[in-house]
Amino acid sequence: MQRKVRIGAGLGFYGDAWEPVVASIERGEVQYIASDHLAELTLAILQKDRQRDPSHGYARDVLPMLMRLWPLMQKHRVRLVCNAGGLNPTGAATALRAAFAAKGWQARIAVVTGDDVLPHLSKLSPPHLFNGDGFEAVRERMVFANAYLGARPIVSALQQGAEIVITGRVADAALSLAPLVHEFGWRLEDASTPFDLDRLAQGLAVGHLLECSGQGSGGNFGSQQAWKAIPDLAHIGYPIAEVTQDGAALITKAPGTGGRINFDTVRQQLLYEVHDPHQYFSPDVVLDLSRVQLDDLGQDRVRLTGARGHARPAQLKVVGGYRDGYKAEVTWGFSWPDAYDKALVAIEMVKSQLADKRLPHEALFVEFPGLNSAHGPLAPLPPPEALAELNEVWVRMVLRTRDKTVADNFGRLFPWMALSGPAYTCGFQGRGGSTELLGIWPALVDRQAVEAQIRVEVLTT
Repeated sequence: MQRKVRIGAGLGFYGDAWEPVVASIERGEVQYIASDHLAELTLAILQKDRQRDPSHGYARDVLPMLMRLWPLMQKHRVRLVCNAGGLNPTGAATALRAAFAAKGWQARIAVVTGDDVLPHLSKLSPPHLFNGDGFEAVRERMVFANAYLGARPIVSALQQGAEIVITGRVADAALSLAPLVHEFGWRLEDASTPFDLDRLAQGLAVGHLLECSGQGSGGNFGSQQAWKAIPDLAHIGYPIAEVTQDGAALITKAPGTGGRINFDTVRQQLLYEVHDPHQYFSPDVVLDLSRVQLDDLGQDRVRLTGARGHARPAQLKVVGGYRDGYKAEVTWGFSWPDAYDKALVAIEMVKSQLADKRLPHEALFVEFPGLNSAHGPLAPLPPPEALAELNEVWVRMVLRTRDKTVADNFGRLFPWMALSGPAYTCGFQGRGGSTELLGIWPALVDRQAVEAQIRVEVLTT
């Protein structure tokens, strides 16, 4: 009988719930938790945190999460891998060690650094990945740039006995692939045969199924009507992968939890954010999903086999952020009668004031929450006769400008309409000034330029 390793999903984004992880540890027989705190735009959020306090820049939910989980992890001999370090993995580890020391807890905590490539980006000058724009356009405005690392530094940390591994920006699925490489001794950097590459591909597919927490077990399930059959989402169980030496995986969840693991929920997550199923790039292997087999075994169990792998790419993806102006937004509403017509008049009043005052701006975005804000142009407005009978209409206006003063004062264009605009306005909500915008700069860089600076440090509390 082949040896098995069980990995449970942790968080799927900064701010996600960790109580379902408790069930996976207590009843799911997991040996590892792979916790993904970094959605695509999270680094921009963390950059703003770091601007306010240089000791921040990491996903601060890692502290309360581990204060809850660590006693259970010790009892059940579970190790945790996470990318909660964000822009400041060392800061996250420092804060965690202090919190553990205050409790008298001992743990081996590994910190992975080296994904920060901002100091080297000017020399690399990578063009924009999608539109080919030259780096010169943003060079002086860049505030962070981080490469997606692979599984290797996490494997090294686990080999050194780390019980908790904190990284910065690594590829989401690498959080799960690394424990498999460590436990099974799979070839990683020198993987070249179909046998080696296919096992890595299976591990990457497993990581992809675990990286979004409850979305892999029936949460956010989009099938029309079928979502209603997902049981007890209030107590959802996060997915668990039971993987054997050959890479075959059984996707399940802890007994007694809500949600659903079946063919449909698993395949939805498998295809999530995959642009080309034949070539899903990661730092460790290129995954081909075209021959994946999902066998629904019933009772919240789906078997995953058939992933194929190709040699890892020569470049790593970088996500960079640059200063890109400011925004200000206001939301307010109008009530019946003629609510929609009143909203249109008020919108034109604001546009007139912007023109009269010659306030520079790049865009003015207008939407109607409750009518078209979820799907935009894909959601046609009701016919005129239906619009005329609406009880209330809400308007959201967002101004984008490079002038902070203009953004700061945008909200002042509205209050006077309470007495001088269309009747029965209500619910004015302004954001109290401007918000700095960070543009995202995706790019590719030579992997050797990044991997030469990766460091793994194991600390003891």
